[in-house]
Amino acid sequence: MAGTTLAVALITETFHDQDGPERLKVRLGQARAEGAELAVLPELPLHPWFPATKEPRPGMVEGPGEGRERRQAEAAAAAGIALLGGAVVEDPQSGRRFNEGLLFNDRGEILQRYRKTHLPREEGFWEAEHYEAGSELPSPVPVQGFPVGVQVCSDVYRPAGCHLLAMEGAQALLLPRATPGESWERWRMVLRTVALTSGAYLISVNRPEPEPGVPIGGPSVVVAPDGEVVLETVDPVAVVVLESERVGEARGDYPGYLAVRGDLYARGWSR
Repeated sequence: MAGTTLAVALITETFHDQDGPERLKVRLGQARAEGAELAVLPELPLHPWFPATKEPRPGMVEGPGEGRERRQAEAAAAAGIALLGGAVVEDPQSGRRFNEGLLFNDRGEILQRYRKTHLPREEGFWEAEHYEAGSELPSPVPVQGFPVGVQVCSDVYRPAGCHLLAMEGAQALLLPRATPGESWERWRMVLRTVALTSGAYLISVNRPEPEPGVPIGGPSVVVAPDGEVVLETVDPVAVVVLESERVGEARGDYPGYLAVRGDLYARGWSR
C-alpha cells in the first residue's frame, strides 16, 4: 500500500573533499533529526566536477559497491535515512562507465541504479567524454511506501522518461543536477512544466557553487504536481513533506485527467 506522505530533505552541498564522508553523515543526521525519511543529493555528490574538461582524471571511476558508493551507503545506514546519491560506476563485465543515480534504503541497501541517459557535450560539461549514456528506462521504486522515480539533470529536457515514470505510478520525480546559476530561470521553467505535465512532485537538487572553470550554482527546488514552486532554496538542508493527496488532486484536474495515448505515441516513435 502506498504511503500517503514522504518527508524529503534537499541536501544542497557536495562532499568530495577529504572530510566529505564525515560531513555527509552529519548532514544526513541533521535531515533525519528534522523528520526527513529520504535525502536527495546533487549530481555526483562525492566527485569534484571533473567533466569541466575533456581530460581524464585518475580515481573518478569505481566498481559497483566500491569507494563513493560504499561511503554513501554507510552514511545512509548510519543516519537511518533513505538516500538518492550517485557516482561514476564501471560495469565489471563490459568495462563501460556510467553516471549512476544510486537510490539506497534507510539500511544502506541499494534499491535502484539509474544510468543517466542524456549527456551534455559542451564547454564545462564534457560528460560524454567521460562516461556513456544509459540505455534502460527505470521503473518507480517505493520509499517508505511512497513511489518515486529517478532521472538525472539533463534527462529532464527530454521529459518522456519523467512522463513514463509518472504513468507507472511515481508520485515524485527525483532529479539531482549540476547546472550554472545563469541558466536557472530556464531550468525553473522546464522543471515546473515537467511537474505539471507529469502530475507528480519534482525534486531537483543542484551542486551549490562554482568549481574550477565552471560557474555551477543556483537553487534546489521542489515543484508540486500542479506546477507550484513549493520550495526554492540554497540552504544546505531543507525538508519538505510530499502528499499523495495533492498528486491525486492534480491528476484529477486539468491537464492531469487528459488521456495519455501510449498506443498512439508508440506508433509515432516506431515510425
